[in-house]
Amino acid sequence: MLKLIYSFFMILVSPFFLYSLYKKKAGKPAVGNRWKEHFGVTPKLIIPSKGVIWFHAVSVGEVIAATPLIKRLKERHLNKSIVVTTTTTTGAAEVAKLEPLVEHRFMPLDFGFAVERFIQTINPEVLLIMETELWPNTLYTAKKHNIPVSIINARLSERSFKRYQKFPFIFSLLFKNISAIYCQTNEDEKRFIALGVNQQNIQVTGTIKFDISISNEIIKKAAKLRNTLGINRPIWIAASTHQGEDEQILEAHYKLLAKQENAVLILVPRHPERFIAVATLSNYLGFNTVNRTSNEQFSSTDNVYIADTMGEMLLLIGASDICFMGGSLIGNQVGGHNLLEPASLSKPCLIGESFYNFKLITDQLVENNGAIICKNTEEISNELILLFDQPQKMKAMGINALAIVNKNRGALDKTLKGLLCDFS
Repeated sequence: MLKLIYSFFMILVSPFFLYSLYKKKAGKPAVGNRWKEHFGVTPKLIIPSKGVIWFHAVSVGEVIAATPLIKRLKERHLNKSIVVTTTTTTGAAEVAKLEPLVEHRFMPLDFGFAVERFIQTINPEVLLIMETELWPNTLYTAKKHNIPVSIINARLSERSFKRYQKFPFIFSLLFKNISAIYCQTNEDEKRFIALGVNQQNIQVTGTIKFDISISNEIIKKAAKLRNTLGINRPIWIAASTHQGEDEQILEAHYKLLAKQENAVLILVPRHPERFIAVATLSNYLGFNTVNRTSNEQFSSTDNVYIADTMGEMLLLIGASDICFMGGSLIGNQVGGHNLLEPASLSKPCLIGESFYNFKLITDQLVENNGAIICKNTEEISNELILLFDQPQKMKAMGINALAIVNKNRGALDKTLKGLLCDFS
């Protein structure tokens, strides 16, 4: 009965979901003629193989986090194909960077018939899901076909835990079809067990996001960008900002310019459809603004650089001195974003008060003096001024941040070891 109710609910909401996917927006890749994949009509594999590993990562962030694991799996299973599904077109663009190691398909809508078509075409032997992108019909259909399902980098926040406690039937509908859970913390494990998951099916591996690696190519490109923006200029980045944050960030930059008149802000909106609006806002507020994708040369009088590209966050952070992480200044709407990328590049980290989605990582960085929580624009500008005035403190914060990353490495090996037991 629950399955029928859920399927009826999906029929009601899917038009709105598809509209958001297909709606054309500036900077957003289009689905095009691949829309049939959302209904399970998916192309066969280009290269036949002895088995298929199905890896699902909803969007860009999950794909980037999963990339080291995907590469390691391919190294160990050269004779197998890896199919990576994403929900978003921006995620698809990120997966394209991994070709020909993997093939991309759009995730079918969570209708039984669509998932059934997809599985019959691709014929996966295992399904690996990044974090908590869980769909009842997908999980049910996978189990029906005897496909083990593992959740990678799983986390269960206190908020989600309390919601599942109120509606335990929803939790049961999802997790009874999951074979293994590789979770980030002992707290996550306790919450899963409290909701009825068998402890034998859970392993605490840590978060594979700590195993981030920075290629020499990224370092070289970052140095080149730094030279373009001004090798001796104070540069900070506001990464993954959301609507309602850009005004605050630009105000903080205005106050910084009063003390450091040659300072540069790299502003990176989270969603590509906002690139034009943010650039327009920056110009309207009187900043000398240059877009990364424009042919305009960045001059000594320019002071805001709009990063209107996708998949270049490491490069952009690498060209900066200090990183402020967005999604953290607009109440509890977002819950922050991951500070591991700036920390892995030994950058001092600033973040707003709302970071519940990355509490474990942020708390460790704050406790180790690698990150600072800023409540508002005033505190952001004050910390920027202080750090740029005290380069030794800025360097020490960066070293402290990197130390936390190095301390927590190893989750990738633990996860891989567990996964190798799931399939041959």
